[in-house]
Amino acid sequence: MALGRGFPRLPPGLGPGRRPYCAQPSPGGGGGGESVVRVPWAMRLRLQRGRQRGREAAAPPPPRAGQLLLRSRRPELSQPRSVTVGRWERPRLVSAGWKHRKAFGDYFQLEPSQEAAPALRPPAAAGPRASFAELGLQPALLSALPALAVGRPTAVQRLAIPALLRGRSALCAAETGSGKTLAYLLPLLDGLLSRPEPEPPQPEPGPAPARPRGLVVLPSRELAAQVRAVAAALCRPAGLRVRGLEGGGAAGGLRRQLRAPPPGPAVLLGTPGALRAALRRRLLALERLRWLVLDEADALLDASFAALLEEILAQAPPAVGAPGPAGPGEARTQVVVVGATFPAGLSEVLGKFTDVGRFVTLATRSLHCLPPHVRQKFVRVKCRDKLTELLQLLKDRRPSAGAVLVFCKDAGTVNWLGYILDDHKIKHLRLQGQMSAADRAGIFATFQKGEVDVLVCTDLAARGLDTSSVELVVNYDFPATLQDYLHRAGRVGRVSSKVPGAVVSFVTYRWDVDLVRKIETAARKRTDLPGMESSIKETLPKAA
Repeated sequence: MALGRGFPRLPPGLGPGRRPYCAQPSPGGGGGGESVVRVPWAMRLRLQRGRQRGREAAAPPPPRAGQLLLRSRRPELSQPRSVTVGRWERPRLVSAGWKHRKAFGDYFQLEPSQEAAPALRPPAAAGPRASFAELGLQPALLSALPALAVGRPTAVQRLAIPALLRGRSALCAAETGSGKTLAYLLPLLDGLLSRPEPEPPQPEPGPAPARPRGLVVLPSRELAAQVRAVAAALCRPAGLRVRGLEGGGAAGGLRRQLRAPPPGPAVLLGTPGALRAALRRRLLALERLRWLVLDEADALLDASFAALLEEILAQAPPAVGAPGPAGPGEARTQVVVVGATFPAGLSEVLGKFTDVGRFVTLATRSLHCLPPHVRQKFVRVKCRDKLTELLQLLKDRRPSAGAVLVFCKDAGTVNWLGYILDDHKIKHLRLQGQMSAADRAGIFATFQKGEVDVLVCTDLAARGLDTSSVELVVNYDFPATLQDYLHRAGRVGRVSSKVPGAVVSFVTYRWDVDLVRKIETAARKRTDLPGMESSIKETLPKAA
């Protein structure tokens, strides 16, 4: 609306919709002169600040040229790889407004900043010639490594193997897919070879329980079967015996597993439920145990396993530094706790059975960091649109593309989503914890062999499993914690993977947005994910 003659001229920023504070004739002017509008100083400042904010919002500075660290649907929020947000600086987040209903359809993507996994980078001091032979392992173990297609040691293996060979009890923390299995198996088997088993005592009347010298506790039968295959390949040239113990059956099944020829396994791998059942039925005794490994410690200390684990530890010999009935010269058990993430109460549980104050912490530099070699995309979608997005992803895949993992929050969603995929003629497998042992047996092995390349699963498949053939992880339901996100994202880009792969996450609920904001902030600042260091850096208490 234009102002006609005779109306007072308004200063810039004071539009027709605002009433002037006061209007007075110009001094010395006649009746036809222009009037002067006097605006209070505080109102002028508010108007200037409003204009400045409007200009910034209307024309944000474009990102610098070059490769991007974060690619946004809105180019002004993209971040070049050459730019790092300061520690105390508040970055402009793509996900800042994702709790608003108009944000559906928005997305951003973390671009890979390097090609190879961080675990494959040789340390500057070691040079390119770092090898397993230089770590001091026995020749029988070195001869078995080519059969496993293992070349140079990874970062966690170079860090952990020398320390564990010296007999140190340790907290071994490394990112997913970095080779932690060999990092603890090789020192354990080396110790068995360097310290032969003593002469067996007089035979007991009746069937004798199995008395292993090395024990590896794992949270799932799928992971136990995978580690057992690696241990068997290492033990075969060395002449050592390894046995796996899986539950889900009657006592006769446990007895057959433990007493099948050859008797007396040197190394036993099992799940907490099966190990406790064997101990209660006196099919297993741990008085000769000298090496104890707790793999995927955060899952073992979950509410479903914590009581079982404590019962197993209570029957093991005293660990390093703990007081024993035979005095200071008594042989001790070397305890190794392994994982990519750790629960906050870890030291309290271990402190009941061992002197955790003497543990050494072995942690890699990339621990608790987002995988820098994996593309990660976050999409804000409505709940009713997730299925359409997933079907589109699966149908757009190339025929030669790798396998796909689809993570769901619970067993019910896995089954429901499986029925939908059946209707669309998409061949897949399902894996969730409510399946019986017979149904679960062989499912993951079939997926690993490539017979079916889509697996719909819960977080049961997110811990420790070798998924080197997986190229795409889809978080159909966004994970509940940052720890779960790291484990799921670690299913791609492993040290044995041929391609880095990608992760696509559907962000549906408001509480999902809270986690995404933390992930985006850590990515822009190139820092660790928050709230995950307490269990590693906390002071370990002395045993009571």
